[in-house]
Amino acid sequence: MNEHRIQTAGDQRPVAIEEELKRSYLDYAMSVIIGRALPDVRDGLKPVHRRILYGMWEGGNTASRPYKKSARIVGDVMGKYHPHGDSAIYDTIVRMAQDFSMRHPLIDGQGNFGSVDGDAAAAMRYTEIRLTRLAEEMLGDDIGKETVDWLPNYDGSLSEPVVLPARFPNLLVNGSSGIAVGMATNIPPHNLGEIIDACVTLIRNPGVGVEELRRIVPGPDFPTGAFIHGHKGIADAYATGRGVIKLRARAVIEHREKGNRAAIVVRELPYQVNKARLVEQIAKLVQAKKIEGISDLRDESDRDGIRVVIELKRDAVPEIVLNNLYKHTQLQTTFGIILLGVLNNEPKVFTLRELLEHFIDHRKEVVVRRTRYDLARARERAHILEGLVIALDHLDEVIALIRAAADPPTAKAGLIKEFGLSAVQAQAILDMRLQRLTGLERDKIMTEYRELLALIEHLEKVLQTESMVLDIVVEELEKIRMKYADDRRTEIIADTADFSIEDLIAEEEMVIAVSRGGYIKRSALSVYRSQRRGGRGRRGMGTKEEDVVEHLFVASTHATVLFFTSAGRVFAKKVHELPAVGPASKGRFLRNFLQLAADERVAALLAIRDFGELEDAYLVFATRLGKIKRTRLAEYANIRSTGIRAVAINEGDDLLTVHLTNGGHHVFMGTHHGLGIRFAETDARPMGRVSAGVKGINLREGDWVEEVATFEPEDEGDILVVTSLGYGKRTPVSEFRVQGRGGYGITLVR
Repeated sequence: MNEHRIQTAGDQRPVAIEEELKRSYLDYAMSVIIGRALPDVRDGLKPVHRRILYGMWEGGNTASRPYKKSARIVGDVMGKYHPHGDSAIYDTIVRMAQDFSMRHPLIDGQGNFGSVDGDAAAAMRYTEIRLTRLAEEMLGDDIGKETVDWLPNYDGSLSEPVVLPARFPNLLVNGSSGIAVGMATNIPPHNLGEIIDACVTLIRNPGVGVEELRRIVPGPDFPTGAFIHGHKGIADAYATGRGVIKLRARAVIEHREKGNRAAIVVRELPYQVNKARLVEQIAKLVQAKKIEGISDLRDESDRDGIRVVIELKRDAVPEIVLNNLYKHTQLQTTFGIILLGVLNNEPKVFTLRELLEHFIDHRKEVVVRRTRYDLARARERAHILEGLVIALDHLDEVIALIRAAADPPTAKAGLIKEFGLSAVQAQAILDMRLQRLTGLERDKIMTEYRELLALIEHLEKVLQTESMVLDIVVEELEKIRMKYADDRRTEIIADTADFSIEDLIAEEEMVIAVSRGGYIKRSALSVYRSQRRGGRGRRGMGTKEEDVVEHLFVASTHATVLFFTSAGRVFAKKVHELPAVGPASKGRFLRNFLQLAADERVAALLAIRDFGELEDAYLVFATRLGKIKRTRLAEYANIRSTGIRAVAINEGDDLLTVHLTNGGHHVFMGTHHGLGIRFAETDARPMGRVSAGVKGINLREGDWVEEVATFEPEDEGDILVVTSLGYGKRTPVSEFRVQGRGGYGITLVR
């Protein structure tokens, strides 16, 4: 074990370096925990906050006085109590003055103290500050009545309070955050009125349960408002001291009168979200096409409040865009609650009830110590008044004694000896002005004396009766509530974790059309009314010249469309995410929202209503060169936005079609040269997603597969073959015998 010598004045001893490291690190850790990073549970303040507030109060920088330069306050606090640099002190002052950081600011600032956009505060030489009236309630008359303990400042020249009297539960009202060594605290702000009501309830009914306290304090109340989603995180935090809550911005959907458009307007942000960065984040996501449907983004915030306007495209569904914004941006955040504080120089995680109880105990101690102080001062004053009354009762003798005395000490000694007075009483008689010898002044002294006796009796009774102490605590709390409490800003609503986007979308049958040129659209099936035979019909899709509709099917808005490409990749889109346009419109270009390569096209589409209901379903892939592959549908349930590999495609080949089966279908493959083969799907064993498959039909040179069909083995339908010259032939399925896969097949048409 390594050793080194520690030398102090007149002392030198060997110490193991491992032990010295442990001791020194522990000293450092405790210094950070107790002296810097964690708040005291009694007043909710860290040392730097406490020193700033006390320094301002001591210097007369109160709410009723003019503002003082921040630099002056910083200098006073640094010189007297906190020698750790001006920036640390000023940063703390700035935060205590920000109404978007503190639920109830403790410092009234004049000038630029930053913004929710992350703008820095002006330099301290430009800003001015003073205490708020609520901050004065942290100190008030109590601080001068020996209600708290004191300790020497850093150089022993002054004294500073260990804790402030704090007439309200500041730790819960304004919250606190800090990172110490090996631990951290993150206490959210709460509503002042609710916290005081909880304190009063706990005083009146010490056996109140956690659920009753939860009804009084439903959850945190952030200065920026917004929403809290869910109750579980709050319940966990209040019961155990730790929990995670979900915060969401308050946003409304405004519908424009012109152009059939809508806009999302954000009015309140989650706590501690930087608005400028949020707007920048949304813009980047729109540029990267991770969020679609947004046409414009503006920050219209002013002195009246936050207003971020997100203009939507004509075909965008506002609820979907908003849900995506919650998912991908800081419009939705989480707040990890850790109710960690310091009590008796020890860090500990507290429950809500424990925090309230420790504050109540603190206020009880403050009231008792203040009562003792007031009682001592009242007794001192009564003692002096007793002497004055004796002097007034023997006025002539007192005057004669004083006139006969050679000097004040002689007169004082004579009064003590002649009338049995104390030194304090004798001195008070000597200090009494002549005008107090009048009859009116005598009555005032007697009235004051009787009032003091009544006060002394009351104060003694308070000290003897705990219920009276608690009544005083309650009375003072209720006065604070009456003067400073306001309405809750943060709304708590049920958790939406179990809701999906589909819950916001009405289920409706849609017609999906895809053209050979790569355009896609959806239209409500209801717009295609039923017509009699011989009618002209209705235009289903506008197309460019020489473009034709290649895929057409009906699916629910809640279904998922799988896009299989010629290169063997697959993309997934919900039907409600597809562009909704009128029947005559050509739709949107597929490449605008599918990341297709230059030579890649959509070969097949499938609409899946519910993957869970198709656990035993299979996808049968067929390529132009006769390959076939069978894979379970479940392997395609979770597809990335950038797509995944659906089937491996050999060079020179491409994907022709994809069919959904129950695993027991028959497969029919027809070739360009008029050959066809029928075989059981089970001839091809199930394969993984990235495999290339096996041979379905053996092609002669120059031939390729034109079409593939799947059907039930007992199906009695027909197979229709149409040639390039317009000849057609219909043959019952039963006439095609089942062969093994990989054969050449039989002739379909000559």
